[in-house]
Amino acid sequence: MKHLMALAVLACAGPAAAQSWDMPTPYGDSIFHTANIMQFANDVLDATNGDLDITVHSAGSLFPHAEIKNAIRSQQVPIGEFLLSRLSNEDAAYALDSQPFLATSYADARNLWAAQKPVIAELLAEQGLMPLFSVPWPAQGLYTNGEVTTVEDLSGLRFRAYNAQLEEFAQLAGAAPVQVEAPDIAQAFSTGQVEAMMTSPSTGVSSTAWDFVSHYTPVNAWIPKNIVVVNQRAFDRLDAETQEALMTAAAAAEERGWQMSEAEAMEKTQELADNGMAIREPTPALSAGLEAIGAEMLTELSAGASEEARRILATFGAN
Repeated sequence: MKHLMALAVLACAGPAAAQSWDMPTPYGDSIFHTANIMQFANDVLDATNGDLDITVHSAGSLFPHAEIKNAIRSQQVPIGEFLLSRLSNEDAAYALDSQPFLATSYADARNLWAAQKPVIAELLAEQGLMPLFSVPWPAQGLYTNGEVTTVEDLSGLRFRAYNAQLEEFAQLAGAAPVQVEAPDIAQAFSTGQVEAMMTSPSTGVSSTAWDFVSHYTPVNAWIPKNIVVVNQRAFDRLDAETQEALMTAAAAAEERGWQMSEAEAMEKTQELADNGMAIREPTPALSAGLEAIGAEMLTELSAGASEEARRILATFGAN
């Protein structure tokens, strides 16, 4: 009898049952962010000997982009990816990587993330969420029909936007912003819903931009980031070894993702050219005009920014 009781105790103290997590992302399988996340999921599966199996649901197939963060918060899913600056309506701290001409190189973007990360971790913790890793898109460039040499050339154009910063940017440039998610870009252009956009070479290629616009101008306006977030309760339910494996895989995914982004910027810009798009460096007048808009937006943001956002800007400016 004692032997049977001992066996029962050992069984109860054994390893936790394997878990399956669903992970939504708004981006399609051809996007490097999704490829990186799939590698992350595989790394977690291998490191945990199958105890944590993450299934990636790409292209908004499980939740639309706008619903992913709240789906994680409400524990409909334990983990997910979304564009960090989509949370700008909650706090400007989330959107500083989409502030035009604040951080326009990968070195600057890394410094900005180093300043952002602890603050964003605090803000997300208040909602029961924890950041795992963040990966940037290539710098944002301008897609138009015909060459744009000054900001005035954008006046009146229906301009694709994907966050509040880009909406404001388009308005200050005299354009009319229209919210369009990445999977819907081609249709939006073909139906005349939008006529120009600011986005990465990655999204330009995945949406076959050469089918609807003729010119790409690499203005390097900003380097926005996606973020992968986990529900804190779901994380806490993992045993210590699985938690460590998840965090190790996340750190590797962040470093790998930044390297993929830099390689992607060059490769996809070349692919735009190979498919017939004219690649034109911005004229001095266009650069000056766009940077003036960025400066105006930063002044306005700083005046009304939260203490958290100002702390990030101060830390970033000190680097």
